[in-house]
Amino acid sequence: MKKSYFAVLILFFTILMNGQTTAHAKPQDSCVSQSEVEFENSFRRLWIDHVLWTSNYITSATTADAEDQKQVLTRLLKNQEDIGNAIKPVYGEKAGNQLTGLLKEHIMIAGKIVDAAKRNDTASVNELNKVWYTNADDIAGFLSSANPNLKNEELKKLLYMHLKLVTDDVVASVQKNWSNRITSIDEGVSHIILMSDAISSGIVKQFPDKF
Repeated sequence: MKKSYFAVLILFFTILMNGQTTAHAKPQDSCVSQSEVEFENSFRRLWIDHVLWTSNYITSATTADAEDQKQVLTRLLKNQEDIGNAIKPVYGEKAGNQLTGLLKEHIMIAGKIVDAAKRNDTASVNELNKVWYTNADDIAGFLSSANPNLKNEELKKLLYMHLKLVTDDVVASVQKNWSNRITSIDEGVSHIILMSDAISSGIVKQFPDKF
């Protein structure tokens, strides 16, 4: 009986030690390179800028005496170029320019929605929303066709949520509901980080030799 007890005890400690060895080995197996960290952080920063400069544009566009609307829009459109440029090292010049084009379209449609919302033109807002979501579908289609790790439906969900949060920002701004606006911007930044990380991790997975 004692021999059986000690055999079970030895087996238990053997399993425990093996589990500890495996646990200690995991960080080495999942080591992240410096280039991967830099790419993901810089990509995340670009998308955070996307949300913040969009929000800045909404402020300028909905403020009667704002004088910086043109300059803010220029900076916002440059951000779309920066995002397109960020994927050129892996997807090439043409693909980067294509993404920039889709993102600039995304911004220009949003600007028209802001103008229509200011006029309380619900019919135009609804029509523009359809075009806006179609553009989101095009962005999701572009990214998923370029990278098998990025699933079209998952990207659509991420992009649709981004559009919803921008819409919340616009509505709160037009209605001068500042507490709701702060909430929408905070949620917009948190969400865009998730979206950015999903895209950048898919790129790293597709091109491990480049990171």
